[in-house]
Amino acid sequence: MTELHESAGTGPGDAHFAVFTDHADAAAVARSFARPGSRTLAHASGRPWLVGHWHDDEVVTAHAGGAAVAVVGCCPIDAGDLRRRAARLRDLAELDALARSLPGSFHLVGALDGQIRVQGTASGLRLVFHAEMNGVRVAATRADTLAAVLGLEPDVEELAVRLMWPAPYPLFETSLWRTVTAVPPQDAMVVAADGRTVRHTRWWTPPEPVQPLAEAAPLIRTALEEAVGARTRQGGVVSCDLSGGLDSTSVCFLADRSPARVVASTWPGRDPADTDLYWAEQAMGHLPDVEHVVWDADSSPLVYDNLLDIDDLLDEPTIGVMDRSRVLHHLPGLAARGSRLHLTGIGGDHVAWCSEAYYHRLLRTRPLFSLRQLRGFRALWQWPLAGTARALADSRPYGKWLADAVDHLRCPSPPSVATGLGWGMAPRLFDWVTPDAERMARRALLAASATISPLHPDRGLHTDLEQIRSCTRIIRQWDRMAARAGLPMASPFLDDRVIEACLAVRPSERVTPWAYKPVLSAAMRGIVPEACLRRANKATASMDASNGLREHRADLLALWEDSRLEALGLVDGTELRRLARRPSSPGLSDAILYSTIAAEVWLRGVARSHTRSPRP
Repeated sequence: MTELHESAGTGPGDAHFAVFTDHADAAAVARSFARPGSRTLAHASGRPWLVGHWHDDEVVTAHAGGAAVAVVGCCPIDAGDLRRRAARLRDLAELDALARSLPGSFHLVGALDGQIRVQGTASGLRLVFHAEMNGVRVAATRADTLAAVLGLEPDVEELAVRLMWPAPYPLFETSLWRTVTAVPPQDAMVVAADGRTVRHTRWWTPPEPVQPLAEAAPLIRTALEEAVGARTRQGGVVSCDLSGGLDSTSVCFLADRSPARVVASTWPGRDPADTDLYWAEQAMGHLPDVEHVVWDADSSPLVYDNLLDIDDLLDEPTIGVMDRSRVLHHLPGLAARGSRLHLTGIGGDHVAWCSEAYYHRLLRTRPLFSLRQLRGFRALWQWPLAGTARALADSRPYGKWLADAVDHLRCPSPPSVATGLGWGMAPRLFDWVTPDAERMARRALLAASATISPLHPDRGLHTDLEQIRSCTRIIRQWDRMAARAGLPMASPFLDDRVIEACLAVRPSERVTPWAYKPVLSAAMRGIVPEACLRRANKATASMDASNGLREHRADLLALWEDSRLEALGLVDGTELRRLARRPSSPGLSDAILYSTIAAEVWLRGVARSHTRSPRP
């Protein structure tokens, strides 16, 4: 495999690229993707295969006969092992097994006898998109890379869909440009030897949740050890969030066992009731070799900070812009202490816990056990008896539930019990969304409901997978922002192998009203001290959100003064400006502005990108 030209100073953590078939027409298209500093990996013929940006530490390639394989991202495989696997490759479908066996988080690209295959991660943290260009099919890891070369404008109906809070599966996974196709995370895309014919093929299915926790705990521990190890094996200095919660504490203790030197970062909340610092200090008592940095709570940015100045190139709206300043604020200080990578505990909530919706099925298979558990959940979440009974009796399939949501878009949020025991939170549209936007959202919901199947027939596992994939849509954008800021981030809980190990646990042991994250406690016993495993809550940062609404109301007002969404006829700017002047209005504390702000900020970024095209 040959490198045609090198990037000047491309840092790690922001690998992104386009993939081309071995055709003269594709080579001509590839020239449109070359930018100053971009890199190219070539087919054996010398034609471009991958064009984009990556750091040397983020790519491993192998070329053997008519086969080539590239692993781009974080993966501890070495070139010799990959070359041996490439030499044995007789069918691109054999890459399924390779993808399911490797730790880390990466894109996997294969080429064989003129065909190419591209896949991301089952978590959705690394995605794949494709589009037709001059008669050939081109894949890319970012949708806006393809859209920029094609000269496309965002699709207004897709924007209307993203104004729903939340946009339900599968609508949050589509591309914002109509002729750019998103590949579902569980699928790989394969382009035939003609360079034009494309198909999606499933490479990943979730494990059935049948494993006893006692058997699963060692497997989860190993998966998480390997996920952290993939980032720390090179040594140097790494930093870790240390909120004192089970997720970040587990990552910090695992990193401390690695060749790397660890800097722990604790950011106390403003709320006097916040106990993060107390629990972080408990952990530090068992980490004598770890440097502990405690930031001043009052100096950290609030939610909604700096929305007007966000200039990251994003390929879709993300509610992550609300916390962008908070996420990036401490990275320069950690980089100054020598950190080359920042590890987070993000994702632990999504894999070490699970949806109570599993009890919809468990009630029918283990009624006595489930009734005892449901009594505990009712007390824990204050679910009313009648509402709980209605939610458990609701057996609508996912498509019917989605179709029924069409008639309730303007209704208040459903009770928490309906969300907890159902297919998830029903989508809503708010008063400032125009009737035209509502019609578009309704049309999209109805179209999806007619053909869609859930991510799993069990609504509990469907909900878990949807929540993981919703989370990674935010984290993939934060990761890009952090890399641009100079200190890449990584979230080991969101590696596919960790997710698989956790999802395999029987839901009756994974979610219970009587214990907090029993899966993680069992897996980390012997690594994390018992005193640290006893924490049974987490901080919510609600004060940072409510204060942010008040302190940044001028920015919010400015956001709506020249609204791109209003110009497209999707929102009522007058209503949004009224709300900006009244940050204590009922409901605003429930994040109902998030999806609208996300779309507005993204559109402003798209307008800026017309003067600086996104790098492939």
